[in-house]
Amino acid sequence: PPGDTAGCTFCHTSPEERCSTYHQRHQFNPAVARKSEQCKTCHWGKDHRDWEAYDISIHGTVYQVNKWDPTQFDMSKKLADADYVGPTCQYCHMRGGHHNVQRLSTVYTSMGMSNADRGAPLWKEKRDTWVSVCDDCHSPRFARENLQAMDEACKDAGLKYTETFKVAENLMLDGMGEPMPKDLAPDWSGQHIWSLKIGAYHEGDKYGGKKGESGEFRMSNCSDIERVCFESVGYWMTYIFKGMAHGSWNDATYCDGSFGMDRWLVKAKAASEQARRFTALEKKAGINWVPSEFWRKGDYLDQLSGMKIVKEFPGKTIFDLCPEPGWLDTH
Repeated sequence: PPGDTAGCTFCHTSPEERCSTYHQRHQFNPAVARKSEQCKTCHWGKDHRDWEAYDISIHGTVYQVNKWDPTQFDMSKKLADADYVGPTCQYCHMRGGHHNVQRLSTVYTSMGMSNADRGAPLWKEKRDTWVSVCDDCHSPRFARENLQAMDEACKDAGLKYTETFKVAENLMLDGMGEPMPKDLAPDWSGQHIWSLKIGAYHEGDKYGGKKGESGEFRMSNCSDIERVCFESVGYWMTYIFKGMAHGSWNDATYCDGSFGMDRWLVKAKAASEQARRFTALEKKAGINWVPSEFWRKGDYLDQLSGMKIVKEFPGKTIFDLCPEPGWLDTH
């Protein structure tokens, strides 16, 4: 529904491919596009906390305090010629006027939401490039020490993420995840797959889908423990990644980063334990719990693609209806 997706579609449609999004249509001034605030239009929020992480970091503070002084931040000059007292978003990510922002970043892995061996040879070139940007102002040793700190923080977050998901997975496999995927309205693809079955990581129909079929992160119309898992990795894990990348230690720790993952892991464990206790009591009392009908209808999900596919194309999924691979990417 428009009310729920307006914030998504504003950035994830044509604006990300239009020059005027950042240069501004009525000015089209490079000096405007060199200011960090231009990135703020899209790059902020719970699941991609770039602006907030930069803004409250030491780099962001230097920028905010000095940006009005052209002797400190002369935006009329090309980035290659500018001698800023601190880095802007563009200085680090669009080095030399290059417009591929991810080219000058470190190991990305889905905004930090995927576990990865960050020191693997695959990433060496990107990591060396990352350090080469930092050593404009810092020593290479300083840059590498901060990169190592980021590695350790992401590794620690990955351990919490894995444990949190395992608690939810075991509960679902034991048939105690209330409600189970089969009791829910279909997801956007017209399937009843466990929401945390992302990619082909789980085999067999016990997750509600075949090998290679993927679920979707759900924030609504799912069990509370699944929502907790989504928030743990989708919000707090990205806070850690973005916070460490931008030098925002508060984001990585107190502001729902590491401490947030701690809290949500405890919530997942508590929810699992309670579900198991209820199941044992119901079994002893001879109660056969049946999910309420509102789970099958979903929260406004009758307006979305999954329900439409189930009604109009029984036995099919959105992938069966695609005329060719990759069709969904452009339609």
